[in-house]
Amino acid sequence: MLSKRLGGIEESATIKMGHLAKQLEDEGKEVLNFSLGEPDFKTPSHICDAAKKALDLGYTHYTSSAGITELREAIATKLRKENKVEVNADDVIVTPGGKQAIYEVMMSLLDEGDEVLLLDPAWVSFEAVIKIAGGRPRWVKRLEERVNYRALESAVSKKTKMIVMNSPNNPVGYVLSENELQEIAELAREHNLFVLSDEIYEKIIYERNHVSIASLDGMQERTILINGFSKTYAMTGWRIGYAAAPAEILRGMLRIQQHSVTCASSISQYAALAGLVNSQDCVKEMVAEFKKRRDVIVSRLNGIGLPCLNPEGAFYVFANTARYGNGVEFTERLLKEAFIIVTPGSAFGDAGTDYVRFSYATSMQKIIEGMDRIEEMLS
Repeated sequence: MLSKRLGGIEESATIKMGHLAKQLEDEGKEVLNFSLGEPDFKTPSHICDAAKKALDLGYTHYTSSAGITELREAIATKLRKENKVEVNADDVIVTPGGKQAIYEVMMSLLDEGDEVLLLDPAWVSFEAVIKIAGGRPRWVKRLEERVNYRALESAVSKKTKMIVMNSPNNPVGYVLSENELQEIAELAREHNLFVLSDEIYEKIIYERNHVSIASLDGMQERTILINGFSKTYAMTGWRIGYAAAPAEILRGMLRIQQHSVTCASSISQYAALAGLVNSQDCVKEMVAEFKKRRDVIVSRLNGIGLPCLNPEGAFYVFANTARYGNGVEFTERLLKEAFIIVTPGSAFGDAGTDYVRFSYATSMQKIIEGMDRIEEMLS
C-alpha cells in the first residue's frame, strides 16, 4: 500500500526511543532518558517575550515563504560577521526547523541514483532523506580517523553529487579541524561536488573554534549551509531553522517550501529574531553547563568500562559497548535492567555497531544517577 520510496526507510531511532521513554514514564517507571538531542533548558525569557509581543501585534498570518525580511537580514549579518560567508538576505531561506531545510536541499538537488557521501557515523535522518529524494548514500568512515582526501576520493564515482558534513558532529561530538575542512573542500572542487554543511551545533563547542567550510576559497558557490535555533536557544519545539545557499538551489528549495509547508511559523520567526539580535549570554551559560556535564559523563563512562572519545562539541557521547555486547544488545539490557534509554550506535551507520549514544542534554543529577545505575548493573 505504501509507496516504494519508503521501502528502505526506517522510523527515526532517536524519536522512537523518545516515544518509548514517554510510554514507560506513563506506566509509572522511573526512566532516565539519554536518547533525545533536546536541551533541557527553558527557552530564554526574552525570546518568549518576543513571541508574546508578536501575538499581541497580530503577527499571526502567513509570511513570505522565504521568511520575514528582518530575520533573513539578521541571519545574513550573522553569517557575514561570525562565519565569514558573504551573503545577503536574498541568499537565505527560513524553514520550519533545520531538518526541513535538509529535506528541501535533497529534493532540489538529487535525481534518481545520484550518490551522496556521508561520514560514518552520521545523524540518523541524513540517510533517510537522501533515500526519500531518490539518492544513494555512500559511507566514508570517520570515527577516530582523520578526514583525508584519499579516503574520500575512494568513495567518489561518476554518480557522486554531494558530500554531507555535520560539525560539531552528532553522534560523536567531534569538530572537524580546518585541515580536514580543506581536504573536503579540495575534493568538492576537484570533483565538482556540492557540500551540505550542517552547522546546527556551532555554538555548542568547547575547546575548539568553529569554521564554516563555505568561508574557504571557492566553496561558497557550492556549499549549502544549514543551521537553526533549536539547539543554540533551546527552541526545539518552535521548529525554526534556515539555510544559506547558491541562488539556483535556493530557488529550488523555495519552490518546495511553497508547495509543502508554505512558510515557517510567523511567531517562531519573531522569536528567533529576538534570539539572534540580543545578548548571547544565555547561550554561553548553557554551553558552560553542557561542558560540566560532558566532563562528568565522559569520566564516569570511561571509568565503568564504556570507553568514549571526549566530545569537542554538541552534547553527545558515543560510548563503546564491545566489552558487553553490541550496541543494540546493550541498549536492550540498559532498558530492561536499569530503566535507562539510549540510542544504539547502529542507527547512525555501520561504524556505530558496537556503540551507543548518550545525550547529556539532561540534568547533572540525572547523569550521576544514570551512571550509578549502569555501574551497579555492570558490577
